[in-house]
Amino acid sequence: MSATLANISTESVESASAKEPSWVVEERRKAIAKYLSLPNEVSPLYSKYSDANRIKPQGIRLNFAQGKHAITGDLAKRLEELEKETGVLQVGAETSRIFIKENVSKQGVIVTGIREAIAKHSDLVRAHMEANPLDYGEDKYMALEAAAFQSGVFVYVPRNVALEEPIRLVTSLADDGTSLVSRNIFVAEQGAKATIVQELYAPGTGNAEAQQGYFELIETSVKQDAHLEAVTLQAMGKDTVCISNRKAFVERDAKMSWYVGLFGTMLSRFKTDSVMKGQGATAEDVEIVFGAGNQSFDVMSNLIHSGQHSRGRVQVKSVMKDTSKSLFKGMIKIDKNGKGTESYLSGHAILLDRGAKSDSIPGLEILTNEVKATHSASVSQIDENQIFYLTTRGLSREGAKHEIVNGFLEPLSRKMGPTIRAWVNYLIENKWQGRPLMLRADEAMEQILEVEKSRYRETQDIFEKHYKYR
Repeated sequence: MSATLANISTESVESASAKEPSWVVEERRKAIAKYLSLPNEVSPLYSKYSDANRIKPQGIRLNFAQGKHAITGDLAKRLEELEKETGVLQVGAETSRIFIKENVSKQGVIVTGIREAIAKHSDLVRAHMEANPLDYGEDKYMALEAAAFQSGVFVYVPRNVALEEPIRLVTSLADDGTSLVSRNIFVAEQGAKATIVQELYAPGTGNAEAQQGYFELIETSVKQDAHLEAVTLQAMGKDTVCISNRKAFVERDAKMSWYVGLFGTMLSRFKTDSVMKGQGATAEDVEIVFGAGNQSFDVMSNLIHSGQHSRGRVQVKSVMKDTSKSLFKGMIKIDKNGKGTESYLSGHAILLDRGAKSDSIPGLEILTNEVKATHSASVSQIDENQIFYLTTRGLSREGAKHEIVNGFLEPLSRKMGPTIRAWVNYLIENKWQGRPLMLRADEAMEQILEVEKSRYRETQDIFEKHYKYR
């Protein structure tokens, strides 16, 4: 069965979920009712800044029947690299390949498609959803993602299991122009530790009337003393729309780390809510945005502190070229039980051309005392004096801009660790040079990775030897 986003209905969602348990079908019904009733932007505070009107519901086709899609070109090469790791390749609504290393499987780790998880691990999926219910009225597209998901990935890391290597999730939209709605659930049990790396690609439709969209809901459950890292590298085609809603539920003394690099699409809309439920819970969200042409990026990150002595930190940096634009929205919410909380929210942007634009709207909502909560935001044009200085030292104007951008992003990218930083720098360099945005284990990547690992070791040595940091 197929539908467009303009004519999706309760009937089409129910038809697509006919073989699912009744509790899943009921959740889909609740969510689609909300989707059909909500405006594109729920909050009137943000509506005048929103670019959601760039979404063309009548041009976004959804195919609820899973079908085979060819794996060719750069994606086939990426598949060869993925076979050596633990991970999943999704092409369209089909879970094309699942790879689980033997040592990972023996520890009880589950990596599978969301539909298979609902069928075979229903108790685990249902326990997560009942412990962390969603308010579908918060966001129109979160409601869509909960109602109409066609695919997704379920990752479960058992108690006290610490994975040294990341789990790789590579998702590409199909080359037939259809769009995708996905729901991903990641669970880290007590004392577990894992890193999940998500890569998002799209070939593009090449059709001015059609529009390809990727809509995803990511839910993470981080139990007591666990630490989960979720890395997303979005490198989709420039005529694509990417809408992502992320919910983290962090329990006592646990930590959730979001690391995001946004590079592709015509419109990216990423909303992250980190809910610190337990005492001593920690959440961080570090995002880098690089826009060019007429791209639009809408980033929202909320820190919700419900437990005492919780810690939250959001840092977003945007680089805008040509006539691209970015919007950063964020809110620190501290509940009445959140005493002893420390929270920080920041969004900073640099504009490389006069046609580029950026807005920042941070906020605070505090219902108790004995807390520390601060936010900061800035938007500035590139400094012509810095460009002049660098050009007098032999760099071209474009090369000078490149170095200034590197300096702007460097403090933030260093928080990501050497490997993630290498991936981000690789995509930044490819975008600057106009090359395809896809991670590849090529010579350029090897050089960047070696440089980053070397710099990481040098930094460690400096801090280890200096008396102030011992």
